[in-house]
Amino acid sequence: MDAKKKVLEVMKKEAAPMNAGLITEKSGLDRKEVDKAMKALKDEGLIVSPKRCFWEPAP
Repeated sequence: MDAKKKVLEVMKKEAAPMNAGLITEKSGLDRKEVDKAMKALKDEGLIVSPKRCFWEPAP
């Protein structure tokens, strides 16, 4: 499973806005991988930020 899918899966399972540190903790991925995956997901419009530094899957 690639990092983008793993990050999105963790976010959907948690069902609450999460920051990169929490996603790193829950997914077991390296922080750099999480940051890179989150940037790609944001650019694709798959995640949104309801408040500063927290992200959740797009509706």
